Amino acid sequence: MNAVTAQLVLEDGRVFTGTSYGAVGQTLGEAVFNTGMSGYQETLTDPSYHRQIVVATAPQIGNTGWNDEDDESRDHRIWVAGYAVRDPSPRVSNWRATTTLDDELRRQDIVGIAGIDTRAVVRHLRSAGSMKAGVFSGPALAAPEELLARVRSQPAMLGADLTAEVSTAEPYTLEPSGPARFTVAGLDLGVKTSTQGNFARRGIRSVVLPASTSFAELAEYRPDGVFLSNGPGDPAVADHLVATTREVLAAGIPLFGICFGNQILGRALGLSTYKMVFGHHGINIPVIDHATGRVAVTAHNHGFALEGEAGQRFDTDFGPAVVSHTCANDGVVEGVRLLDGKAFSVQYHPEAGAGPHDAEFLFDQFVELMAAQR
Repeated sequence: MNAVTAQLVLEDGRVFTGTSYGAVGQTLGEAVFNTGMSGYQETLTDPSYHRQIVVATAPQIGNTGWNDEDDESRDHRIWVAGYAVRDPSPRVSNWRATTTLDDELRRQDIVGIAGIDTRAVVRHLRSAGSMKAGVFSGPALAAPEELLARVRSQPAMLGADLTAEVSTAEPYTLEPSGPARFTVAGLDLGVKTSTQGNFARRGIRSVVLPASTSFAELAEYRPDGVFLSNGPGDPAVADHLVATTREVLAAGIPLFGICFGNQILGRALGLSTYKMVFGHHGINIPVIDHATGRVAVTAHNHGFALEGEAGQRFDTDFGPAVVSHTCANDGVVEGVRLLDGKAFSVQYHPEAGAGPHDAEFLFDQFVELMAAQR
C-alpha cells in the first residue's frame, strides 16, 4: 500500500486522517457502516450501496482478495462511492482470488482510505447518524474548510431518487437451470445476481425489466408472479413504482419484494416511510417472523424503513394486511404481507449474498404462492 495521505471528512466537521486505499482522488457520498465480518466483495458490488461510503467495522479487510464469482452486480461493477477500512491485508489467501481488493478498487476508480480508527468512526455514526461525507487523497486534498464545503454541497440521501441510475436500461431474460416452471417479471431497482440465481435454481424464468416499466408493459409478459428487487434511494419519492405495484395487486398477480421492494409494497398498501438514524447494514441482524415466532439471522442494507409495529393489522385497498416481521434489535418493520397471501415482502436480503441462509426459504414460499395461484 502506498503512503499517500487521505482524509475522511464528515458533514459535521469530524476528520479522520489515514492513507489512500484503492484509487487516489475525491469521492462523495453518505457515510454508513457495515457490521459484516466477511462478504466485502458482495457488499461493494451491491447496487443498494450506490452513493454510499462504506465504513467496514471488521478490523482487517482484503484477506480473501477479489474473485470473478462473487460480484452481486451483473456487470461486475463496484457500486459503493467509497470504502474506509482500518487494516487492509497486504497478502491474499484464497484459492479463488484473481487479484487483490486494492487493485480492483484502483481498476474501478473507487477512492478509499485505510489506517483510520474505524471503531471511532462507527461509534460517531451510531450517535450522530449516517451523514454526508467525502474521502480525499492526493491532489484532491485541500484546506479543511474547503473539503467540508465540498461534502456539504452534495445532494442528501433523503429525497434521492436513484432507481433509474442502477436499473437495467433494456429488458432481458434469464433462463432457469432446468425446465421453466414459472415466469417472473422482476422490476430491477438494483437487483443482485444471487437473487436471480435463487430464482433460476427453482425453475423460474426471470424477465428483468427497467424500473420505469409500466404495468401495461409488464403485463405483456403474462407473468406468473412479479418481483420487486432491492435498491438504493428514498422510497418516499418512488411514486411510479408504487402506482405500478398497486396495479399488480389489483390484478391479483402474486408479488414478492425484498429491501427497497418491501418499502414499495408497504407504500402501495398505505404505509409511510422514514429515514433511519444509521440504518441496518450487515449480515448478522436478527429478524422475528411474528406468524411463527421464528428468528432468522439476516443480511441487510437499508437506511429507510416502513412505519409500523410488530403484528400490526391494517386495512388496505386490496384487503387486510399485517406487519409480518420486525427486527429483534430495535423493532424496525422488516416485512409486510396481505392476509390473503397474494403479496409479501421482507426488508432483508434472503438470497444470502453475502450473509446467512436462514431466510432462503422465502424463494420457495414465492414458488408455492405462484403454484397455488395457477
